Amino acid sequence: MTARPVTLRRLGELYAAGEPIVMVTAYDFVSGRVAERAGVDMVLVGDSGAQVVLGHPDTTSVTLDEMLTLARAVRRAVTTPLVVCDLPFGSTELSDEHAVATAVRFVNEAGADAVKLEGANPARLSRIRAIVAAGIPVVGHVGLTPQTATALGGLRAQGRTADGALRVAHDAVAVAEAGAFALVIEAVPAAVVAELRPGLRIPVIGIGAGPADGQVLVQHDLLGMTEGKAAAFVKRYAALGDEMVAGVEEYAREVRTGAFPGPEHGYPAGEDAAAAVRAYIADLPD
Repeated sequence: MTARPVTLRRLGELYAAGEPIVMVTAYDFVSGRVAERAGVDMVLVGDSGAQVVLGHPDTTSVTLDEMLTLARAVRRAVTTPLVVCDLPFGSTELSDEHAVATAVRFVNEAGADAVKLEGANPARLSRIRAIVAAGIPVVGHVGLTPQTATALGGLRAQGRTADGALRVAHDAVAVAEAGAFALVIEAVPAAVVAELRPGLRIPVIGIGAGPADGQVLVQHDLLGMTEGKAAAFVKRYAALGDEMVAGVEEYAREVRTGAFPGPEHGYPAGEDAAAAVRAYIADLPD
């Protein structure tokens, strides 16, 4: 039996019932199929794809066209989870009209079900209201916001002091009031998020924010496909990166030693086929 697509109504039902919402990133057809087959509720085509897929140094380097390409590939793979697309840095900053036009492109060209915006300053709140008014659902994102991490002092946890916690709380409430249907809170102490959640009335999707109404992780991080030290909030559920390297190393060894390909990796041919080519080559001039 084919599962029915996850809708905003279904997410609301999960939230009301206290059932955790599962969100994971995807950036191409293969990772989209993994998310689909695993039965998650939401797929985020995150701008983290700038780093883990495209090799950019940070999330701000990815272009709108690159994000649309990633989103289209994921949409081809996903039929059940709700697909949310990050609006990349530079694609919404000029005006509300600019933001709406970008969001419309993700819906029209990539089949997005919703879009995600980082931040909660007055301009960002205006963008959220404008996109929601245009009929496109929005997921907010507060706490650590990678697109503006430089202004936050780098990629570090937020809300660890009284002033910081109140700033996160103010931002979260403002995003909810602006019309976001869900909110990602990143790298904020669990105790702060626990006090905040009852005042929001929308699902909180945590990443490094303790237990919440749902969780999101970068698929490449949780599967162990990225190199280097992972963020403190990442749990590795597999070590696929090491397995992939080991597999390619073994392939290279067998090619170099002549072990691959073997007879079982080819196709049979009649003796007349080989004989015809042999005679043709023999007749070539020296």
